[in-house]
Amino acid sequence: MTSSSDRSPAVDVLSTRTYEIRTYGCQMNVHDSERLAGLLEDAGYVRAPEGSDGEADVVVFNTCAVRENADNKLYGNLGHLAPKKASRPGMQIAVGGCLAQKDRDTIVKRAPWVDVVFGTHNIGKLPVLLERARVQEEAQVEIAESLEAFPSTLPTRRESAYAAWVSISVGCNNTCTFCIVPALRGKEKDRRPGDILAEIEALVAEGVSEVTLLGQNVNAYGSDIGDREAFSKLLRACGAIDGLERVRFTSPHPRDFTDDVIAAMAETPNVMPQLHMPLQSGSDPVLKAMRRSYRQERFLGIIEKVRAAIPHAAISTDIIVGFPGETEEDFQQTLHVVREARFAQAFTFQYSKRPGTPAAEMDGQIPKKVVQERYERLVALQEEISWEENKKQVGRTLELMVAEGEGRKDETTHRLSGRAPDSRLVHFTKPDQEVRPGDVVTVEVTYAAPHHLLAEGPVLDVRRTRAGDAWEKRTAEKAAKPAGVLLGLPKVGVPEPLPAVSGGCAVD
Repeated sequence: MTSSSDRSPAVDVLSTRTYEIRTYGCQMNVHDSERLAGLLEDAGYVRAPEGSDGEADVVVFNTCAVRENADNKLYGNLGHLAPKKASRPGMQIAVGGCLAQKDRDTIVKRAPWVDVVFGTHNIGKLPVLLERARVQEEAQVEIAESLEAFPSTLPTRRESAYAAWVSISVGCNNTCTFCIVPALRGKEKDRRPGDILAEIEALVAEGVSEVTLLGQNVNAYGSDIGDREAFSKLLRACGAIDGLERVRFTSPHPRDFTDDVIAAMAETPNVMPQLHMPLQSGSDPVLKAMRRSYRQERFLGIIEKVRAAIPHAAISTDIIVGFPGETEEDFQQTLHVVREARFAQAFTFQYSKRPGTPAAEMDGQIPKKVVQERYERLVALQEEISWEENKKQVGRTLELMVAEGEGRKDETTHRLSGRAPDSRLVHFTKPDQEVRPGDVVTVEVTYAAPHHLLAEGPVLDVRRTRAGDAWEKRTAEKAAKPAGVLLGLPKVGVPEPLPAVSGGCAVD
């Protein structure tokens, strides 16, 4: 443990103490951060104002371990806070998440002013560890080796009143050679279907109209409970929940993407025509080296079946360029799959070593210059395809769920923004009548860009929703109480207003 001389003096009271959470990495970390916020608010902390930049009484880092320089970024940020902490009696710093699970005692050795280090399996202990560090005036390092309680049992401060993450599983049974997250998050553990549906029903009762089912390998759901069709059954059960207008899920794995899931997507009206299907590489030898248990033919076969069942589906993907041993011929196979699949969007990444992964030790590491050149070719091709696919949307009439904070230029352009059923971002002309986030508008698409659509004509219809009512109520409560409120039980996590998301633990 670290001596009390390395940290600022303790204070005796928690009243009005503020917190700030800094989140890095995948959707699961975003979801966990909402739970950390809920735990802290349950313990009496209040959220620090936006832009406080380390001025909160408690600063929590929810870390990611999948990038080569993740630790350098963390220690740089911790170093920036060291003088602030030294000058502010009672300030505390906590580090959690995947990097904390991996590095453990190393963190307080390199940054002795850190008060608490906790892992991915025991996020519920944060308030207790903060209090123990305050009373004992020494760092508390507690890393659980297995999940102590399913995160959905924890209180949560949701960031949206109308759209929610709903975690259906944690952990991952895959052994992809570029990914360290399964080693840090553990083997897959599934929630009981009844618990998931009860949580969704509670959310809908609060005004939520869109949920995203979340798992490290979401469509492997059922492997832990012995039902190979559990995920498709869950999608169909979501279709029976009155008031639930939109259901999405992320991120699936091609290995587990079966025909019953495609049928459930096509036959369940509130399951949206959107699919994020991580490719990673189009080369069979590279996929084998990655330990991805599918090959190019299998992947393209899934895309073909989805398109046949859901013609207007927007399909996105993840691609890694420059994996060790990748040849120009391998890269050409990736370009071939991109041309054949015609993704609406691709999250493209240059391979970088993830410490602790088998790929980091492989022969054939590709020179940075080669990786960069391939990456630029891939991005150029995908931009062209994204634009062509978006142009096909011009003239279509779409129902948009109005989003909060998605259109960065909305104020200057006098527009609002929303998401189409397939998750495409659409900026539309602001109507004369009030439109709230969570409400639904009908528009006609008039223009397409590679990453968004425009509806420049008048809004054809506005439907006020219970989700919009919930947003209005949340906004009024925030105005009265800036720290926000915890909503209902069970308390669950929610994403930002549902942008297209990338493939979870594989890449961040």
